[in-house]
Amino acid sequence: MISEAVIANKAWIGASIFATLFIAERLAPAAPMAANAGRLVRNGVLWALLMALSPAIVLPLTLYAGDHALWMRSGALPETATLVVDLIILDLWSYWLHRAYHEIPLMRRFHRVHHLDEQLDTTSAVRFHPGEVALSALLRMAPITLAAIPFSHVVIFETVLLGASFFHHSNLRLPHTAERMISWIFVTPSIHWVHHHAVPQDTNSNYAAVFSLWDRLFGSKSPSKRMPEMKIGLCNVADKSVIGL
Repeated sequence: MISEAVIANKAWIGASIFATLFIAERLAPAAPMAANAGRLVRNGVLWALLMALSPAIVLPLTLYAGDHALWMRSGALPETATLVVDLIILDLWSYWLHRAYHEIPLMRRFHRVHHLDEQLDTTSAVRFHPGEVALSALLRMAPITLAAIPFSHVVIFETVLLGASFFHHSNLRLPHTAERMISWIFVTPSIHWVHHHAVPQDTNSNYAAVFSLWDRLFGSKSPSKRMPEMKIGLCNVADKSVIGL
């Protein structure tokens, strides 16, 4: 079954997508990439913390939520159908959670760590404050228990989300027509690039993670178009050391 295959190979799937995009974006960058070993070290350390938190906090909370659903599914629908519905529910939750990280001051302080990155590439996708990772796992228990989403479906969504995050944070240059067509369904690098533009009205837009329709549906799509010269990061705030972050 697809669930068992993804659960068994989640780490390898994520690593393969990361390695492929990391190499590809350096061979065909959409914008010039400045050499900055310190930045890669910072992002790497935060990624290592994220990986340490997964078995210690994220996994136990997700398992607990999956085992304490508020109702039992009948099993009448095919697993493929319920999987698709669950992916949509979890992606919609991710949209509103991301939006909350921008609109609620305390949550925004955690999320600033992600936006202080002054360059976008695949490593930006795993640059998060440990507090944000733990809080997100805690809050995600709500849709899992309310919608009775099985643990296997959450793992599949996490794998899809990780791959999508590597993709839309990448600095990969794509053919304009192909990216425009993809962007009608999925979040692409040009969409998410604008979200990391160091201008508040752009930073506070384009919140979608996997499916791009949420920003169009809820009025948070930025009219701005990606330009190579756009400043990435936060306005008038420089990146910090690992301890500073």
